[in-house]
Amino acid sequence: MRAKITYFVTAAVLVVYFVLVGSRGVLLIEQGTLLTVTFGVAVLILPLIGLWFLWKNTQFVRKANALAAELDAEGGLPEDELVRTPGGRIDRDSADAVFAKRRAETEDTPDDWRCWFRLAVAYHDARDTPRARKAMQRAIALREGRPFGA
Repeated sequence: MRAKITYFVTAAVLVVYFVLVGSRGVLLIEQGTLLTVTFGVAVLILPLIGLWFLWKNTQFVRKANALAAELDAEGGLPEDELVRTPGGRIDRDSADAVFAKRRAETEDTPDDWRCWFRLAVAYHDARDTPRARKAMQRAIALREGRPFGA
């Protein structure tokens, strides 16, 4: 729950920031000179890119959470078999062992979104965020019945 609150507060702050930046872009355009109009258009592009990025990330999180809920309902969420240090950090060797198991499971059934979801969790536990995201994107694409990357 704490992560959701943090996400929504951050998103709200970003939207306010985008509105403020966008208003400055409009003010620059209203000046009417070639230089200020050029800068105004450039300033307006930044919030548009930011809003697109925020929208895409929100969609990703929503879809990943839907997969987690579906997998939980099926009883297929991966169990936490990781060894932790006294400080609560995941032991690297433990994460590598679980990752090897998840990778083998995914190689055996590469068209199963559930395996890709569990592999994404293993990547995340191993602190490999880019691969975790790619694996989760693959799980989402497989669940939606579309080719990965489309």
